Formats: sequence, C-alpha cells, structure tokens
Amino acid sequence: MDEAVVWLTIFVLSVFVGIEVISKVSSTLHTPLMSGANAIHGIILLGAVLVTGTTDNDAALVVGLVAIVLAAVNMVGGFVVTDRMLQMFVRKKRPAPDARSNGEAA
Repeated sequence: MDEAVVWLTIFVLSVFVGIEVISKVSSTLHTPLMSGANAIHGIILLGAVLVTGTTDNDAALVVGLVAIVLAAVNMVGGFVVTDRMLQMFVRKKRPAPDARSNGEAA
C-alpha cells in the first residue's frame, strides 16, 4: 500500500508540473513543442509494443493493447494537428494573370 501512495503522489505532482509548464508556453512555440511531443509519443508507442509483446499475463496484454491503441491515436492526431498548424504559415499562391486580363481588347 505504501508503494501505491508514492506512485500516486508522483502522478499528482507531475500533473501540477505539467499544467504549469504548458500554461507558460507562448502561442508561437506550440507547433515546435507539439512536434517534440509527437516524437515522445512515438517512443511511448514503441515501448508499449515491446512490453505488450513480452507479457504472458492476459490482463497485462489487454492493458497493453489499450495503451498501444491510445498512443497510436494520440501520435497520429498530434501529427495531423501539427500539419494543420503549419499550413497556416504557408503563403497562398497567387493565380497566374490571365492573358485576357492584361488590358487587350478581345
């Protein structure tokens, strides 16, 4: 029981630290920060696959499969959102001037 209290305390403290860190990030840094988070989620996904692949316990297998699905959805969704955010900074191409619109009478 004592070990569970320690893990719960670490979890609660990490939630508070995470909230403080994320709330202090300026909006111009969200895209690079999100790209870094996507890389971390890829590592988490790889770890979940490795741990789930080596287990013999059925309950651990189910929890591992749920972790794999959630990590994959989180990673892919993060890349989609990052791509959409980066598209906001792409300059729109102007249409080529039409030959009829250069002042010549038709």
